[in-house]
Amino acid sequence: MALHSADVARFSWRALTGYPARTLLMLVAMAIGVGSVVVLTALGEGARGYVTGEFASLGTNLVVVLPGRSETAGVNPGAMFGETPRDLTLDDALALTRSSRVRRVAPLNVGSVSVSYGPRSRDVVMLGSTSELLPVRHWRMAQGSFLPASDIDRALPVAVLGQTIRDELFGAERALGEWLRIGDRRFRVIGILASEGRSIGVDTDETIIVPVAAAQQLLNTRSLFRILIEARSREDIAPVRDFVEATIAERHQGEKDVTVVTQDAVLSTFDDILGALTLAVGGIAAISLAVAGILIMNVMLVAVSERTAEIGLLKAIGATPRQILLLILAEASLLSLLGALLGLAIGQASALGLRLALPILPAYAPTWVIAVVVAIAMVTGVVFSLLPARNAARLDPVLALSRR
Repeated sequence: MALHSADVARFSWRALTGYPARTLLMLVAMAIGVGSVVVLTALGEGARGYVTGEFASLGTNLVVVLPGRSETAGVNPGAMFGETPRDLTLDDALALTRSSRVRRVAPLNVGSVSVSYGPRSRDVVMLGSTSELLPVRHWRMAQGSFLPASDIDRALPVAVLGQTIRDELFGAERALGEWLRIGDRRFRVIGILASEGRSIGVDTDETIIVPVAAAQQLLNTRSLFRILIEARSREDIAPVRDFVEATIAERHQGEKDVTVVTQDAVLSTFDDILGALTLAVGGIAAISLAVAGILIMNVMLVAVSERTAEIGLLKAIGATPRQILLLILAEASLLSLLGALLGLAIGQASALGLRLALPILPAYAPTWVIAVVVAIAMVTGVVFSLLPARNAARLDPVLALSRR
């Protein structure tokens, strides 16, 4: 008795459609397993893509200098003994411009201040920096101009407003060229930032930017919050980091009392963490594939017992044990494939729902995950069907026809 692939496919399809309720239950079990893996890995990849995009929006080839030395444990050991880190000053920022590998340096102060225009007032986050902050952070202007290029220690009375601040203080009135009060000083509005949204805790719509020297006067401090440095290329990031550490140590009497963080290092760390998280949740979801495989095995065992006479008839007309084994495995393979495709559709639809509900989250399952999970579903279905298939292949045709 010869079996052709078309005959095998037709036999498997009729076997599945002959018991629709049982087939549907097995399809749902397999689909839940595959769909869970797809949607959870899509969620993990979306989180990784979101974090990577957020850090990329900080700038390109970025090196950040923070006051105080953070050790491996993530703490400043001097703080345990009541010591405070040495101030980062404007002179330190100027010293960091003296390298051919450095493209831009943007000192940064951050504080909360009261802003008023006429009868309207509110508290806002104020950034103090220089003209280099705009290109370093890749921000854009909606109107007017950014901070002028001038001496870093000149406290010019000019300000750049975020969109929300501009609307709340000025309403329908023109803002450019107007004077507003920040703290106890008056500043002239010279520009309006384009809306960039929130990036790593900074909402450009809710900020006011003034020259760094003016910010230090308003906040009554000479210390900088951060120094942002843009290296000329990706290859220059490591040399710039070494240059920063050596320069600051030289200016601070040999003390290595700053922490230098590179954008690549932060991105790599988050990428590793979120990548491991994606694999972990995908692995947890894959457990449901094993459960689906066990269900397939149980159902196929029942199916073999129910079709004992049919199998006996096949063997009586010449079907070999190998051919019986092939027929049962083909049925399980078709069932697994249909379940995997259904689960893939459910998973992709769920990932689409995530993207529509959270547009900031690029929840796309990796192509390799889709290929692997379909392959695992197929292998699981076949492996767990080996026992029922072997039982069917070993049936004695006479006993099978008599349903013994």
